[in-house]
Amino acid sequence: MRQELLSLPKTLAEDVAKNLVMVAKLLDEDPEKAYGYSRVALRLASRVAAVREAAGFAAYAVGKYSEALAEFRAARRMSGSVELWPVMADCERGMGRPEKALAMAGEPEVQRLDRAGQVEMRLVAAGARRDMGQADAAVVTLQSPELASNAVHPWTARLRYAYADALLEVGREGEARDWFAKALEADQAGTTDASDRLAELDGVQFTDVLEDSEDSEDSEGGEDSEGGEGRAGADEDVRGGAAGEADADERSESDKG
Repeated sequence: MRQELLSLPKTLAEDVAKNLVMVAKLLDEDPEKAYGYSRVALRLASRVAAVREAAGFAAYAVGKYSEALAEFRAARRMSGSVELWPVMADCERGMGRPEKALAMAGEPEVQRLDRAGQVEMRLVAAGARRDMGQADAAVVTLQSPELASNAVHPWTARLRYAYADALLEVGREGEARDWFAKALEADQAGTTDASDRLAELDGVQFTDVLEDSEDSEDSEGGEDSEGGEGRAGADEDVRGGAAGEADADERSESDKG
C-alpha cells in the first residue's frame, strides 16, 4: 500500500493514509464509521488499488454487497491480483446469487490463489450450497486435506466451525459436537462462538452472575428493615426472585425451542 501512495503528492498521500488507518482500526468494532472513512479516502484517491480494496471491505462490513463487489472488481483490475476472488464470490451470495458464487468457485482464478485463499473459496462455496438448500453437498464441499490436517493455521478454526455447522444442519449432531470442539481448540483468537455452540449441544445454561448479585443485595436490604413490614418485604423479594427464575427458565426453554 505504501508504494501505491508514493504516487500521490505528499500531503494527499498522508491524508489518504490517515483515513485508511482508521478504516482498518474501526472495521470490526464500528463498521459504519469505518465505512465513512473509506468514502473519504475514495474521494481523495479513487485510482489507488489499496483505497478501492479498503472501500470494498468497508462496504462489505456494512452489508452493501453490490457496492463492495464494484470496489473489489476495480481493485482487481488495478492490481491484477486474484486474492479478492473469494470475497467477491461472497458478495454474490450477499446479493442473493449463490449460483454465481458457486460458478466462481470453479473458475481458473481459484487455482492461482494461495492455500489460505483456496480455503476461503471453499468456505464460500459451501455457504452457497447451503443457500441453495444443498446441505449435504455443503458437507462434502468442506471435506478437504486442510480440514483433515492437525496443523493449526489462521483459517483452521473457521473451517472446522463451518464443517461442524454443516454437519449439524444435516442431523449429524454427534459429529458436529466433535468438530465444534476441534474448532474451539484451534480458535486461539476467539473468532468463532464454538464454545457457545458446544454448551448449547451439551444443554448447558449460563447464569447472569451480576443479575444474581443484585437480586441478593435487594433481598438483604429487605431483611434489614424493622418490624413485620420488613419481613413481609423480604418474603415478597423471595417470591419475586423465584418467579423471576421461573420466567427465566421458561424463556430459556422457549429459546431452545
